[in-house]
Amino acid sequence: MTYILQIETATRNCSVALAKDGQTLLCKEIAESGFSHAEKLHVFMEAILKEAQLEFKDLSAIAVSQGPGSYTGLRIGVSAAKGLCYSLNIPLIGIDTLETLARKLTIEKGVVIPMIDARRMECYTAVFDTTYQKVKAIQSEIIDENSFGEIQETIHFVGDGAAKCKTVLTDAKFVFHDEIEFPSANEMSAIAFDKYKKNDTVDVAYFEPFYLKDFMLPSAKL
Repeated sequence: MTYILQIETATRNCSVALAKDGQTLLCKEIAESGFSHAEKLHVFMEAILKEAQLEFKDLSAIAVSQGPGSYTGLRIGVSAAKGLCYSLNIPLIGIDTLETLARKLTIEKGVVIPMIDARRMECYTAVFDTTYQKVKAIQSEIIDENSFGEIQETIHFVGDGAAKCKTVLTDAKFVFHDEIEFPSANEMSAIAFDKYKKNDTVDVAYFEPFYLKDFMLPSAKL
């Protein structure tokens, strides 16, 4: 049996899940206006293992959201994951945050575009087909009325970045799924297990989140 603990902290959603052989057993998460990841992450991990009647030593691997997303959130999640992998001597698996978000929606036709808010009219995006294969690479995109004009199929938007784009993306081909705001560790299970079986892991010592944009401190007011 393969038990993988999964950590998703790239957005306001602090999410932890436990999966067995690619199937989610338990998931605990909370999305608050202020980031509570540092306080909630370890509490969720311990609670999930206790509820599953397992210990950390029973884990086969740790999977963590690798970004893009919040600089602070990603740092917290990756730091916790790396610490566990070091202490338990188990592999670390990096998971594309946008793919995790895309997997919250099932479609038969068209494409899914997950959108993570990157402030103002900018979003972190990628394009996925009906089987969650990436057909357009991850990018940080400023959204305007011409965005995604090259795609002729129905486009399904998910994520907290999508809501602010409704006023400019008004074509009939655009479908907004407002109920899907944040990625969750619940949708990491199948991806993580597949990577584990293929030994598709990352170097614990050198792994860093995929920030996409450089972190910048707010300008000081004079």
